[in-house]
Amino acid sequence: MGRRKIQRKNVAILDSDDDNSSETSSSIVCSDQMSVFGTEEVEFNKESLVDEAIDALFEKRGSTREKALEVINAAFNFNLQCQFVENKFATLLHQCLNCIKKGSSKEISLASRTIGLLALTVGPGVHAQEILEESITSLSQAFNSGSESSKIISIPNCLAVITFVGANGPEEIEKSMQIMWQIIHPKLGSNVIAIKPSAPIITTAVSSWSFLLTTMDGWRPSPKLWQESVTYLSSLLDNDDRSMRIAAGEVLSLIFEMGSLEKFVAETKGYIDSSALEGNKTKDRFSHIQGLKGKFLNQARDLSVEAGGKGSSKKDLNNQRNMFRDVLEFLEYGYPPETTMKIGGVALQTLKWSQLIQLNFLKRFLGGGFAKYMQESEFLQDVFGFTPKRRNLVGYDHISNTEKVDLNKQRMLSEGRNIGHFAICVGYEDS
Repeated sequence: MGRRKIQRKNVAILDSDDDNSSETSSSIVCSDQMSVFGTEEVEFNKESLVDEAIDALFEKRGSTREKALEVINAAFNFNLQCQFVENKFATLLHQCLNCIKKGSSKEISLASRTIGLLALTVGPGVHAQEILEESITSLSQAFNSGSESSKIISIPNCLAVITFVGANGPEEIEKSMQIMWQIIHPKLGSNVIAIKPSAPIITTAVSSWSFLLTTMDGWRPSPKLWQESVTYLSSLLDNDDRSMRIAAGEVLSLIFEMGSLEKFVAETKGYIDSSALEGNKTKDRFSHIQGLKGKFLNQARDLSVEAGGKGSSKKDLNNQRNMFRDVLEFLEYGYPPETTMKIGGVALQTLKWSQLIQLNFLKRFLGGGFAKYMQESEFLQDVFGFTPKRRNLVGYDHISNTEKVDLNKQRMLSEGRNIGHFAICVGYEDS
């Protein structure tokens, strides 16, 4: 295999005591007000706020629904709303789907994320399967509605998450992947004009597609489908958009890690030797795949040392160089990148492309709530083989129940915002 180069290890620290530092402004909950004041009275206040937010999803005014969704997103980020979800599951799901059908770009984005958070909160089982079954048609229709990119860019992530949690077998996962592939590589159909999607849409769809591909070890699509997929993904490496190139590089590395392409090449070679009737066609396919392997290696080598051009982001350029250096080391020596991050003082490691892709995707989707979910979601703990540290809340035992409630009320009154007919404890940007 050759001598292994000195491997770069990426180390990140994500302590749950400082979740807010990485949250987006549209879903910043006042967790410092609530994190240590966990009495029953305070829990009741939080649930009341979320109850009122769900009621506000029935309002006609779009801005009211948006702000209600911000409350719900913030509540999910602060704490896994398991009991609340059990009681309000169907109402929340169907109102979010209505928001996706008729809402603004912001409302669709918030509703899509809420549905994904709902699936992650309930975990695998009947509810997660229902989320997927009830949502997939609406999400697919949204893709095909011809809406502008800003209205559908959040939907691939939502579909990926609810499929990841709720799919009952590879057939359902493949169905969602096919929907995403139509965004990545739209084709002309009967009475349908293929509209070229924007670079951000393609990048998001490729990322979501690769996230689901991580769950499909042993997947055996037709040789024609593999050839088409790898050929098109390889072409994305020549795109001007760096984020798209990185997403394409990751999924191609995953395909090689899964061994799918090598199995396809081996099977194709065996078919050449045993079939005279289809011999020429299969030889051409075999040669094409071998050529794609060589092309990918050359592209990775070039992108790992690409010089920055005028107006180019240094951060994006460095991200690309680092990622394709990892790709190059993997292709040449067989070693995937290793990463380590700490959550609440406990290390979470990835040793394979599939794990790294899952980790990066869920970090992006959950944002500032990632550490909280990793510490409380048994499903995600099982996915990554992560065991969180159990510890008491700092300061909780040194404050009386009355003091906790009074302090919480004071902070909520001083920092809460009125939204529609209810008050919430959430930060958001005014439009």
